[in-house]
Amino acid sequence: MTDHQDETGEAWLSHDQQRDWASLVALIMTLPGKLDAQLKHEAGINFFEYSILVSLSDAPDHVQGMSDLAGLARGSLSRLSHAVSRLESAGWVERRSCGGAGRRTEAILTEAGWHELQRIAPSHVREVRRLVIDALEADQLEHLGAAARRVVSAADPALADTLSAAIDRRQAG
Repeated sequence: MTDHQDETGEAWLSHDQQRDWASLVALIMTLPGKLDAQLKHEAGINFFEYSILVSLSDAPDHVQGMSDLAGLARGSLSRLSHAVSRLESAGWVERRSCGGAGRRTEAILTEAGWHELQRIAPSHVREVRRLVIDALEADQLEHLGAAARRVVSAADPALADTLSAAIDRRQAG
């Protein structure tokens, strides 16, 4: 048995791996709360709701099926439905049912939602810069992004494909 295995031979993390894992967990636990706080202060919405607005703003005609939107915003359909209800109450998003054999519901970013996103995006980008972009050297950010894409690909290949397609659409548009 080595220092990095238990009695069954299961591999444990080395000291350096434990340090890096603990740092990643701290990042995952801290960053969303900081982004939520800024958005709640600025616009009264959370990061998940902001992600919905951004996903709709990137969609053709600002329309996205609810199932697709759940994947893009990284939430369950139930969580998405509650968030869209809050955004509907604010007048920023509308829902419409599409008939036919494959009935589905779409979310639409309203003109008011588009204007609200334009209003809050600059301060959100400033906070993202402060907390992440400006805290890292350019090569560190590039490595962090590459590492994040690999982890997402291992954890959720379908999400990795969706993110890649969304990035490609942004670059093409």
